[in-house]
Amino acid sequence: MLPLSLGCEPAAPLKVLALGAHSDDIEIGAGATILKLIAEGAVGSICWVVLSGKERRAEEAHASAEAMLEGVEDKQLLQPGFRDGFFPYDGAQIKEFFESLKTFEPDLILTHQRNDLHQDHRMTCQLALNTFRNHLILEYEIPKYDGDMGAPNLFVPVQEEHKNRKVEILLTHFESQFAQRWFKDDLFSGLMRLRGMECNSPSTFAEAFYSRKARLA
Repeated sequence: MLPLSLGCEPAAPLKVLALGAHSDDIEIGAGATILKLIAEGAVGSICWVVLSGKERRAEEAHASAEAMLEGVEDKQLLQPGFRDGFFPYDGAQIKEFFESLKTFEPDLILTHQRNDLHQDHRMTCQLALNTFRNHLILEYEIPKYDGDMGAPNLFVPVQEEHKNRKVEILLTHFESQFAQRWFKDDLFSGLMRLRGMECNSPSTFAEAFYSRKARLA
């Protein structure tokens, strides 16, 4: 398994833009990776964007982000509150919001994968790709009923402690999702175990992404 380094010097930590259509998406798709980057001192600043969610869901997203980003001094959480399930129909407003994100000038963007069957997820990815055309974009995966799990081509091995912390945050801060039969420890851990097997992770756990375009420097 060939490793790929971002080539970022310790003196120049990353500016990370994390995009999620819904309040738990970033944590599910890239939570352990973010925790790993923070633990390794690779994150200088992060802009955490949850595009939908009001009232309880917005409160859950805020509390979870605070827990996930503990130790990061330069951070911002943006919650524009777009309507869940209606992103394709509210596309113009969401596109305008994405344009405002350009000022952050990220080094790394984490977003949904383009073949996700949920319309909100798919729109989030499309706008990320349209808005940031010369950036490193990693597209994460979300397990759900739609049956759209694919074959990612980029893997991030994570320590078991990061896997455990990700699951702990999900099961602590998203009580509104407990009625969903899939929102369980064994699913989150099982997917990371599967991706860990696929990339021969030393810890046996990993998160997986799609990298559509990358440049070796």
